[in-house]
Amino acid sequence: MINDHSTGTSSSIHGSSRVNTLVNESHERSIKQDFSESALEAVAISPAIQAGKCCDTTLPGKFSVLVLMCTYNGQSFLEKQLESIKSQTFTDWHVAVSDDGSQDATWNIANRYRYLWGEDKVSLWRGPGRGFARNFIANVCNKALAAQFYAWCDQDDVWEQDKLQAAVRWLQSVPAQVPALYFGRTELMSQHGEALGYSPLFRRPPSFANALVQNIGGGNTMVLNHAARVLLGEAGEQRDVVSHDWWAYLLVSGVGGNVFYDPAPYVHYRQHGGNLVGSNCGWAARITRMRMLFQGRFRHWNAVNIAGLETIRHRLTPENLLIFDEFKTLRSRRLFGRLLSLRRSGVYRQTLLGNLGLLLAAAINGV
Repeated sequence: MINDHSTGTSSSIHGSSRVNTLVNESHERSIKQDFSESALEAVAISPAIQAGKCCDTTLPGKFSVLVLMCTYNGQSFLEKQLESIKSQTFTDWHVAVSDDGSQDATWNIANRYRYLWGEDKVSLWRGPGRGFARNFIANVCNKALAAQFYAWCDQDDVWEQDKLQAAVRWLQSVPAQVPALYFGRTELMSQHGEALGYSPLFRRPPSFANALVQNIGGGNTMVLNHAARVLLGEAGEQRDVVSHDWWAYLLVSGVGGNVFYDPAPYVHYRQHGGNLVGSNCGWAARITRMRMLFQGRFRHWNAVNIAGLETIRHRLTPENLLIFDEFKTLRSRRLFGRLLSLRRSGVYRQTLLGNLGLLLAAAINGV
């Protein structure tokens, strides 16, 4: 996960593949010193590079998959993630690293891999400096980058070798003009790589009615097609969103695009003290969500999502527009009206306990 430093920057976000050695140790040692000096020089030469501007002299060409990695102070785990990308069975990819102002060795590590793998495989970009969600949105909307598919990537996970292949296989079954979004489960791992279990297995279908009240797709598992990327750009690159992954789920499902939830985990999601967003498993997570409910956090999040959807309501399907308007209405009604509108809207969470919480939220403050 990304450790969000403050409003204005983002870091590591969200897993077991065996990684290959990139180069032999003697060669790697020989380039590290040269790289360290050149990286510092590059930063010194271009101190005013803005968000979306590349730090390379040549931009990458068009690839099948752009791996969109956002970083912030991720030196501890970044190399393992990059190595797991290198080990993918699907090989037509390019990693676009958007760094949001790291103060550790993250930038140097990414630049070393650019030197080792070549600029056709890695490019470095300056993030907008406004938090992890804005960094991911800016990266996917970067018009200097183009591909058939776009895979969001956290700096501290580990990918299974078939991660990209599984996503591309499904995305290729969707007509190119239809927005499509792939996401799935994760296998949780500790800071040191030990297996901790799995994220929840959701059994109800993904839909706009679900997306309005729940995000079931982790951004670290998401891969979208170019039509979905265009949709995100149309919705506004500068828009403030609660999280980039929830926003993608809302948009693609809302316009009638194809959304696929893969029950097979291909990402090892590292849990550690710096996670901005951790696992939703366990009673501790449930208690945290209940606390946020009573504090009005969910109501605020929904207000942000609603404001964003209003700007693109013309793209919602007629059915989803009715659901959206009913959901909006319930927030301003009295208790009985709220509960009636909740039922009419058809919105739902994935579990019985989640739906009971949704009912309670509607009764307390209108979600």
